[in-house]
Amino acid sequence: MAVEFTRDHRAWQIRILISTYLGYGGFYLTRKVFTLCKPLIADEFGWDIGATAHIWTAFLVAYMVGQFLSSYVGRRWGPRVLLLGGLGLSMCCNLVFGFSNSFYTFLVFMAFNGLLQAAGWPGGVGAVSEWLRADERGTIMGLWSTNYMAGNIMVKSLAGLLLWLSGWRLAFFGCTLASFAIWWLMYFWQRTKPSDVGLSPLVDMEDMDQQLVAGSKEEQVSFRDYFVVALNPLILLMGTTYFSVKFLRYALDSWLPSFLTIQGLDAGWASIYSQGFDIAGLFGCVAAGYVLDKWFKGNWAALSFFMGIGVILGYLSVMYLGTSPIMIAVCFCLVGFMLYGPDMLLSAAGAIEIAGTRNSVVVAGIVNGIGSIGPVVQEQVIGFLMRGDAEQGIANTNRLALGTSIFMTAMIIPHIWQLHRVRKKQEQERS
Repeated sequence: MAVEFTRDHRAWQIRILISTYLGYGGFYLTRKVFTLCKPLIADEFGWDIGATAHIWTAFLVAYMVGQFLSSYVGRRWGPRVLLLGGLGLSMCCNLVFGFSNSFYTFLVFMAFNGLLQAAGWPGGVGAVSEWLRADERGTIMGLWSTNYMAGNIMVKSLAGLLLWLSGWRLAFFGCTLASFAIWWLMYFWQRTKPSDVGLSPLVDMEDMDQQLVAGSKEEQVSFRDYFVVALNPLILLMGTTYFSVKFLRYALDSWLPSFLTIQGLDAGWASIYSQGFDIAGLFGCVAAGYVLDKWFKGNWAALSFFMGIGVILGYLSVMYLGTSPIMIAVCFCLVGFMLYGPDMLLSAAGAIEIAGTRNSVVVAGIVNGIGSIGPVVQEQVIGFLMRGDAEQGIANTNRLALGTSIFMTAMIIPHIWQLHRVRKKQEQERS
């Protein structure tokens, strides 16, 4: 059924997209300051720099657990509560960090901050889902999903400037102040659905052509209704696929600069060249959203499969064409372009399609929760592989990454089959 899209719809849609885009950037302003400041903090308090890994591990584990909690809280209380509550309390944690002088204060509040930070992604996906028409969902979500890349730029720029001006405490305070301004923007500009501002719905709850999982369309759900969606085998499979995506993405985020340095690049140039992976990924994310609407007609699983093949080819090019550090960096640009497409499709566009807009916050939380195990695992596994001969460690890491990309691509096939089955059934019902 066609929906009426008025000027008021457009005006509110723009406000929603801008406020939630910046809102997720605000989560980064209260998440990543510690990773930029930890050498200075460790030096001031006389900690071993390796001990700071325990603080960040506490964050990562809590972040993973928090995704599951957020998927339930967001479905019960709505995305607005997740976004405003999560960011507001996360700002409080960062104020504590700015005043802290204790290792255990950092450890405890970083774990608490991880739980709060987990509200950002499912809350954001849920907040925009009912403001997007089906035929524009891929294009807009492709652009909107670059928010975590923009968030990285925001925090590195602002925190870096404040570190240079006045040290690590001001970096925490200044980034918290910036996120507070974003919090107010979300408070005034974010509404969960058109009816909240007196507008007609943009999404027909009874007409979800791509919906694979039958879930309640009510605003408030029971425990049983929640678990019907959360424990659906297809969503768990989707999460397993996303585990592979985040394993690969965080492995390159964490290790690529070091690998390029080991293979002959100056450390400064290695950092610069490693950004090619992220820049190419940004374009891959936007391109995937456009292609999803124009060529694949919303079939996110088929597009993810083709981009998964591209990730496999990218790793093969790294292994067999990477004859120099610069060539290796170029090959990883192909990996980035192809990997960030499935990243967006599984965690955002697919999360909306698979169980409907009302349940998108559940799917985004569950998928990201399972996926967030990947960053924890990759750090330990690759660290083990890199012991001893570094060159051999890099070769073994590339083989592991190739195997992971093959596994990721294979896990998408059941979703393709299910989408095909649902479409065929609907065509038969219409005829």
